[in-house]
Parts: sequence; structure tokens; C-alpha cells
Amino acid sequence: MLETLRELREQFLANGLAATLFSIAGFALALLLVGRLMSEKRAPANTFAWLLIIVLVPWVGVPLYLLVGGRKLRQIAKRKSRLRPQLPHGGPEIPAVSASPTAQTIVSAGGPAPVGGNAMRLLTTGESAYAALEQEIRRARTHIHITTFILGRDDTGRRLVKLLAERAREGVKVRLLLDSVGSMLSSLWFVNPIRRAGGQVGRFMPVLPFTSRGSANLRSHRKIAVFDHCTAIVGGHNLAREYMGPTHRRRRWQDFGAVVEGPAAALLNEVFIADWSFATREPVEALHAEIPFDATSRVRGSSDLQVVASGPDVPGDPLYEGIVSMIQDATKSVCIVTPYFIPDDVLLRSLIVKARSGKEVTLIVPRRSDHPVTDFARRHYLRELQRAGAQVRLFSPGMLHCKAIIVDDAVGLLGSANFDLRSLFVNFEIGVLVHSVPDVLAMKAWATELSSRCHAPKPERKGRSRFMVNLLEDVSRLLAPLL
Repeated sequence: MLETLRELREQFLANGLAATLFSIAGFALALLLVGRLMSEKRAPANTFAWLLIIVLVPWVGVPLYLLVGGRKLRQIAKRKSRLRPQLPHGGPEIPAVSASPTAQTIVSAGGPAPVGGNAMRLLTTGESAYAALEQEIRRARTHIHITTFILGRDDTGRRLVKLLAERAREGVKVRLLLDSVGSMLSSLWFVNPIRRAGGQVGRFMPVLPFTSRGSANLRSHRKIAVFDHCTAIVGGHNLAREYMGPTHRRRRWQDFGAVVEGPAAALLNEVFIADWSFATREPVEALHAEIPFDATSRVRGSSDLQVVASGPDVPGDPLYEGIVSMIQDATKSVCIVTPYFIPDDVLLRSLIVKARSGKEVTLIVPRRSDHPVTDFARRHYLRELQRAGAQVRLFSPGMLHCKAIIVDDAVGLLGSANFDLRSLFVNFEIGVLVHSVPDVLAMKAWATELSSRCHAPKPERKGRSRFMVNLLEDVSRLLAPLL
């Protein structure tokens, strides 16, 4: 009996020591993560949310941050080329005829300058987006470069895979880059027809099995398709039937994009090349060697466009600072179209000030998005804007997935970035600033037509259920920076 008690005492002491050491190690790791978090360039709300979960619930916050918390990871920045798109072969850029303070802000923040000589055509429906994509795939003579967040395992995805495989068999160089989370299943056997036909499929930052290539939090949300290095399709459309298809679908989401021809398309191709090289380790020099010298600088039209990438591979935050500049420089009107509206304090306050100063501030969002948490999180921001005099419009025919900003009939923005903290500060995103007035007016006409299919929010009800609604809203706002 004494021997048994002695063994139990020794086990208790050993377990107690192990638990103490484990707690100390966990506390030290939490401190290190807090230090790293404070050193990163984040929005204050994002920093506060991570601090709260790491300090109050460390057994959840610490592993969660290690898995998905990284933003501008130094390892990725070293492995992946610093992304400031430039024409290959040192080709001459066609200077933009028109520019704006926003253009200079982006250049000063590390982005490229606007280029002229482009043609641009808006894609305002899923059917027109699919028709343009299929047409360019069939028309391509040498190269097809496509990167997307989601490739659907549906009729749209299958049709595109079949078409890309056909073009690869015909000798066209087909490269398809899929985000490994957004296209987790479709990036495997689903695209084997392309591989068997001689095309290439890359997976951006795989997380299963876990690798040391980066963070599961850092996703490629860019949607770019480039054909023969000089024609591109860019916008918010993923390659799935919710976003696009050859025939009308009643429940298809409303989305937005553009076909771009000219030097700006060549710059979008440079973004693809940087991402492809990082994902597949194919040398950038070998990819550039495939581009004809005169393919990237031909004049195609009179549109002045500025290609701006954002993400961990971009020094600074030129797209975010460009958006801030657009809003703060507005003298007449600001129109924002976005599926998710979770701004940081700077963007929210800038919009409130513009509305209070008598400027026309319009926000178009879906009545109900595909992410209920973000809908609760946005409620506070929508109320603040309405109180300041801004016009909030809710798109009700279905899900709105468009991303666009139009300011003063003078400058516009389209691309893949949502008006939320994840898109602006975490994801790999792409934006195209539009500086030519005819194109901006075309964007404004589209937004006006879109607004005609919207309605104003209904007054919020008061009652006992209001407590639970407020609680859900507050929790969602707290989690919003982590979404």
C-alpha cells in the first residue's frame, strides 16, 4: 500500500510539473504572438480582435493564429517576387492621358502608374461574362492563363474544363491556377482532362497536407484570365454556375467584370506569371521568354487603366490607400457596390464625413448575402452611414457579388476585392483603376440601373427580440476582423 501511494505521489508531482511547464510555454508563446501581432501593419479592429482571443482564450487563439493569422508573412515575401507589375522585356509603357490624385497616391504607395492605349468592355451579367470567356478561350492562338478562387464542379466548371482540354490538345499553352482552399476538391481529379491533354494546373498554397509554404489564411482571391498576353478578363466572377454560364439561370448571382485589351492586359498577365511561378516554381524568366516582344505594347483603344495588386506579395497597401484617396478626394459623389461591407475606421469615417458634407454617398449591398455573420456585422456600419445622410440600397432579386467604386464620374475601380478587412488587408487581390471618363460613365450607368432594382432598408423593429439581435450584431462585429 505504501509503495502504491508513493507511486501515485510521484505521478502527481510529475504531472503537475508537466502541466506547469506546459502553461509557462503556452504563456510565452502567447506573448511572442502578441509581440508579432503588434509589429504587423493591421487595422486596429483586426489587431484588437486577435489580441482578445489570444489573451482570453489562448488554447483557441494561439493555434488559430498560427494556422490562419498571418498577414504580410516575411517568408512568403522572400519566396514570392515583389509584385509591382511592369511590361516584360522592358517594353515602353504608353502613358495615360488622364490621371488623378488617386493615381499618384497608388504610385507613391508602391503601385504601378496608369497606362494608356487600352480598350475596355464591361461584363454586367453572368451570361455575358461566360460568353466572353468562352470566346477568348476559343480564339486564343498561343497562350491561355487563368487564375480563380473557385472552380465549380458543376455544368459550368465541367464545360470550361472540357474546353480548356480541347485547346491544350490543339497545342495552345494552357495554364490554370486554382486556390487550394476555394477549389479544394476541383483542383484534384476534376481537372485531370486538362493535364492529360498537355495543359498545366497549379494549386496556390496547398494546406492539405500542411506545408511550410505559408498560412491557410492567405488565399488567392484574384480572378484573372489572359489570352495571348494582350487580352484579359478581370472582375469578381468565379468559374461556377452561381457566377456565370452559357444560359440564363434564375438564381444566378449578380456580378461584374470587364474585358481589357492592351498594355493593361499585359500587366494583368504579369500578376498571373508571378502567382504561377510562386505556386509551381516555374522560373519567371522561362515564362517571359514565351512572350513576343511586341505583344504587350500595342495600342488597342483610348482607355487609361491602372492595374493594382494587393496582398502579402505587395509592399505596402496601394489598393487600400487608393480606395481611401478615391473617397477623400471626392467632390460630388461616391458610389460603392460590394457583397460584404466591413470597413475599417478610416474608410468608415471618410464616408461619413463625405455624407455629412453634402456629397452624394451611395452604398449598394445585397439584402441578404451568402454569409449571415457578415450581414450582422455590417448592420452597425449601415446605420452609421444612414445617420450621416448616405443612401443605402439593398439588392433583393438575389445575391449581389459585384465589386466596384465610382467617384465623381472621373475614376472607377473594379476587380476581385470586397469592401471588407479580409480583402483589403489579407487576401491576394487584384484591382483595375479606370481613369478614362467614358469608361467611368459606363460604370456609373451600370450602377444606376443596378440601384433601380434595389430598395431602402426597412426601419428596425423594436421589441424584446431586439436584445438577441443586438447581441448577435455585437458578436459579429467583434469577429468581423477575423472573417
